[in-house]
Amino acid sequence: MRVEIRAPRHSDADLYRAAVTRSREHIGEWNPYEPEGLPDLVHRQGETLRTFLILDREDGGLVGSCNVANIVRGRFCNGALGYTSYVPYAGTGRMTEGLQLVVDTCFRARERGGLGLHRLEINVRPENKRSLAMVERLGFRHEGFSPRMLFLDNAWRDHERFALTVEEWPGLPPQ
Repeated sequence: MRVEIRAPRHSDADLYRAAVTRSREHIGEWNPYEPEGLPDLVHRQGETLRTFLILDREDGGLVGSCNVANIVRGRFCNGALGYTSYVPYAGTGRMTEGLQLVVDTCFRARERGGLGLHRLEINVRPENKRSLAMVERLGFRHEGFSPRMLFLDNAWRDHERFALTVEEWPGLPPQ
């Protein structure tokens, strides 16, 4: 793997701000532009939200970020993945590697340092072809269409819905 993942820290604010600012055009169409959003994100970490930064092992740059939101335990044991890649790493395959690590962590048992989830969901706007390709590379299955699912860019946006369960995940080989 060319990347590693870890939880965000307050000390990552400059790294995060620079990556988001540099990537404004790349991410602006799909995600809110919030270069100052890291402190609030770090503050909100807990049982229902976990964030992972994806870092390049060679230069320490911020490849992307991934939120595992709406985590529900009990009989559901589910979370929703949302992710953003940053320039200059977008299109290099590093984001796919990072998301593989995130999915693996989500499905790993809690006593082994994972989140112990059974199911993950990803929702993607139908016109976001790059993100749809990512979902396919990760092995998520299409579950349906959700009209007017999220309020983004001053409008309710449709999304395609995908999911994956721990039984479907082959897991990553030991490193």
